Amino acid sequence: MATKMEPTLNLNEVSRISAGTVVKGEIITQSDIRIDGTLEGKVYSKGRVVVGDKAVVKGDIVCLNVDFCGNMKGNFYVKDTLLLRAGCSVEGDLHVRRLQVELDARFNGNCKMISEAEYDKLASSISGAPAPEVKKPASSLPEPKKGPAK
Repeated sequence: MATKMEPTLNLNEVSRISAGTVVKGEIITQSDIRIDGTLEGKVYSKGRVVVGDKAVVKGDIVCLNVDFCGNMKGNFYVKDTLLLRAGCSVEGDLHVRRLQVELDARFNGNCKMISEAEYDKLASSISGAPAPEVKKPASSLPEPKKGPAK
């Protein structure tokens, strides 16, 4: 009987903005990111974005999934699920496929439920170009030698 392997998370593949840190500008990442400090700008992530309860975001978040606990003035563009946790505050519009809102979460804006195709179109129009693709590292193995055709 085959056993199912659970994927493991490498903590070095999670970007982090620590409490007390202020970042101004755009962040583009292929991996997950956790924000506990202040971000003034946009986040583009092909993964999950987690925003801590003391975090402040002034700008847009464009990503696969969001777990949001902090304060934000900006818009969400989420390919799958946005979770607004109790105590969070959002001033802006939501463009999401799925939305989960806990009691005592504050949201002031418009919400539009979108498909994955609509997300792809919105995400590319926001960034001005499609999100960057993950490049595979070059193999260190030599190319196999090809013999004469038979």
